[in-house]
Amino acid sequence: MGLMTDVLAKLRGLGRNSPIPAVDAAGGGNSEQGKRPSPENSMKYLYRAMWVDPDVRQAILDVREMDRLDGRVRRIHNRIARDAVKGGLVMTQTSASPTIRREWSAFVERLQLRNPQKLKSDARGLAMEGNLPLQWVLDESLNVVAAVRMPSETLLPNVGDDGRFKSAAEAYFQIDLTTGSKIATFPMWQMFLCRLDPDSFDDQGALGRPFLDASRDVLRKLRMTEEDLVIRRRHRAPLRLVHVLEGASPDELQAYQDRVEAEQGEITVDFFLNKRGAVSAVQGDAALGEIGDVVHLLDTFFAGSPLPKGLMGYTDGMARDILEDLKRDYYEEVDSFQDTLAFGYEFGFRLHLLLKGVVLDPQETWIGFAERKTETPNQLTDRMLKWLALGYPRAMIFEEMGKDPEQVRQRIEQAQRDGDPYPGGDDLPGGGVPGGVKITPGNAPKGESATSIGSRSQK
Repeated sequence: MGLMTDVLAKLRGLGRNSPIPAVDAAGGGNSEQGKRPSPENSMKYLYRAMWVDPDVRQAILDVREMDRLDGRVRRIHNRIARDAVKGGLVMTQTSASPTIRREWSAFVERLQLRNPQKLKSDARGLAMEGNLPLQWVLDESLNVVAAVRMPSETLLPNVGDDGRFKSAAEAYFQIDLTTGSKIATFPMWQMFLCRLDPDSFDDQGALGRPFLDASRDVLRKLRMTEEDLVIRRRHRAPLRLVHVLEGASPDELQAYQDRVEAEQGEITVDFFLNKRGAVSAVQGDAALGEIGDVVHLLDTFFAGSPLPKGLMGYTDGMARDILEDLKRDYYEEVDSFQDTLAFGYEFGFRLHLLLKGVVLDPQETWIGFAERKTETPNQLTDRMLKWLALGYPRAMIFEEMGKDPEQVRQRIEQAQRDGDPYPGGDDLPGGGVPGGVKITPGNAPKGESATSIGSRSQK
């Protein structure tokens, strides 16, 4: 209890730049900022105060089942998570601080943020559930030692009609869905909730939506139609024969049927009749190849998916330039997803430093993922060479490329000590660079760099 009191006392002293929202711990926020709900939403707020949001919970359960049963959904979630966390987390500082860097390295090791499985698990959970509740676990020295991903369908935000937390000490409840009882209570500082596309960001009780939330009904129809198509093929595709025996008695017809069915396992079956009759073939369904309804549902499903259909292997009739536009839109979606995920880890790191008595300036330090998916490596290199030709600081260029400028500087110094004759650029230790960079507009083949790198002597 003493530890909790000390923590809350420190958190009440947050500065204006803290990422933790300012809320009155006793009275539920600023009533002037909040608005009373409309009459049609009054019952929604009343129900939400007693139980987890049923719409969000059902959406999460449906998407989880889709992910388990349909390989396309599973691949979408895995692709988003893999592309988002590729390269890992990196901290960027405008002014290098050995203390901050040392704390960041220790923070990453304790929370296993260098483990790709941990990052992918969190990213996949955010994509599937639309929410990533991160519970910060502290040790006796007030170090953040773990970021536990909580099941978001069991969380109940303790908010009022104005959408603000009623109490900073009791911001979230975890509900036992079988009994309705409260399992645990979390204060604001201990639980950070990353949300994808909530109905209202300012409403702290509005949870996010899964990526494929709006595609649930379409996928259900698609899977049903595909199953019906398979059943139809099994029943209507085989060739059938109609045997007509005029004047045959029931016993004669049954004996003839038994004899023919007994010979069906042979490769060639001849029919011998001693009375007037005929054997005619009935062709299978000639329209089985027409699956326009399946194609329509497939297009509708991927229209609501962040991943283009062409990147999933469905490339029939798709032009290359259209695929490039869809790919660029997907990469921008991944960039936004990365920012949402990275801010959750940044919140935890700022909380850790705050408990150490250090308040970071948001303009000087930020955390993000190393690799952005908006540009190809060639496009990124081209843009960075142009920045270099325009005289941008090399540290800023390294930051834009997703590299830690301090680590690059240390590597250059090490290369200089190892005898590398060209360890770095003009403003880095070692001085001199074997090549000069200049912009040559209008002098580039299509799709290639519009820069020129020439040789010059070392200073």
